[in-house]
Amino acid sequence: MKKSSITLWLLLTNLLIAFLGIGLVIPVMPTLMNELHLSGKIVGYLVAFFAVAQLVASPLSGRWVDSIGRKKMIVIGLVMFSASELLFAVGQSLSVLFASRIVGGVSAAFIMPAVTAFIADITTNETRAKALGYMSAAISTGFILGPGIGGFLATLGTRVPFFFAAGLALFAAIFSLIMLREPERQYEETMNTQKPGFKRIFAPIYFIAFVLIFVLSFGLASFESIFSLFVDHKFAFTPADIAIVITGSGIVGAIAQVVLFDRLAKRMGEKKLIYLCLVLSAVLVGMMTIVSSYFAVLAVTIVVFVGFDLIRPAATSYLSKIAGNEQGFVGGMNSMFTSIGNMIGPIVGGILFDIDLDYPFYFATIVLIGGAVLAFVWMRRPDATKDPIHQPL
Repeated sequence: MKKSSITLWLLLTNLLIAFLGIGLVIPVMPTLMNELHLSGKIVGYLVAFFAVAQLVASPLSGRWVDSIGRKKMIVIGLVMFSASELLFAVGQSLSVLFASRIVGGVSAAFIMPAVTAFIADITTNETRAKALGYMSAAISTGFILGPGIGGFLATLGTRVPFFFAAGLALFAAIFSLIMLREPERQYEETMNTQKPGFKRIFAPIYFIAFVLIFVLSFGLASFESIFSLFVDHKFAFTPADIAIVITGSGIVGAIAQVVLFDRLAKRMGEKKLIYLCLVLSAVLVGMMTIVSSYFAVLAVTIVVFVGFDLIRPAATSYLSKIAGNEQGFVGGMNSMFTSIGNMIGPIVGGILFDIDLDYPFYFATIVLIGGAVLAFVWMRRPDATKDPIHQPL
């Protein structure tokens, strides 16, 4: 048990370093845009290429996590992430910048399924929810600390945060190579010879959970991508105001993942927790169109992010319990459906924002309500973890 705890903290440290590296570069992107004379359209394409690369690579990486091994995929992913940040640091042409984003997207597709499967291997059904809550908190903390550190490093030079992120990721890769040991699988290969493939997505035990992951990612991406524009146009928020709201929401969300998630998951189960959080998120995203004061916006945003931050580990925890010897496949599909939502959400949100400021939030509310209805039906069905093929020995 002690060995598993040490391994878990090593994994969490890796995730913190990786997502700290991602957050580091956020403050310098506007300056870099001006230096390289990039349009907002080009920056949007750079973001999209990252998501597309992650989407394409995720199904393959899920298989490789199960066949090649968790540790190797984590190390390879971190090395690729280091290379992507280094490319962005030295890149002076669009082709190099796009290549950087593609490599970065593939690295994300390698790291997340491998870490999720690793955690599933070293935990039990009783301890997994807490561990996945810690995993989500490590990711959130990296995003929270990254921009602050990146802003400080940017005073030394626009490209310094990218070089620092590359160094951090390389350190994490070496750290993982030396300190991590490939975990023992908790599940034996079953008599089920069907290899995970595209059709496996539609298996009854998986499909609804995957759809809900898409709904979550779509709702969160559309909310986050438009939020700063929305509060700037509607409430005249300053960059400092926006930073306070986003940072405060991130901190509260990370605390909720550590303090509340395990207790709530054990008390009501992942399905019911997902359903209630979707209902709460739908109501509060809709409320963004009617609140008017600064503190009302702050309160609503914080609770929205808490709801979103509890859904993701709940879905991941549920999937890890039913996946059996398909942990890598499930992690890859989780990453793929997240990428699809991350791509479509900002595009739809941007189009609707140009029509009316409130429309993106109306549409996100409708999508979340649809997800809540689906989750309610799903919650009433027999638990898929009773599938004998996926029972632990």
